[in-house]
Amino acid sequence: MNLSAPTQIVFIISLVIAIIGLLAGLGVLAFIPLAAVWITLIAYIVLAAGCLMRGA
Repeated sequence: MNLSAPTQIVFIISLVIAIIGLLAGLGVLAFIPLAAVWITLIAYIVLAAGCLMRGA
């Protein structure tokens, strides 16, 4: 399995999701029904998928 750097758009999407998770954890975005740890996990999965899939 070869790893590659994620594209810039995948990185930005992952970063935005991680920031949303951080804000949910701090209570700024209280209307989001998911726990902050799950949102942050989704951001990590998106970033890992971007590293595993070439050209994604």
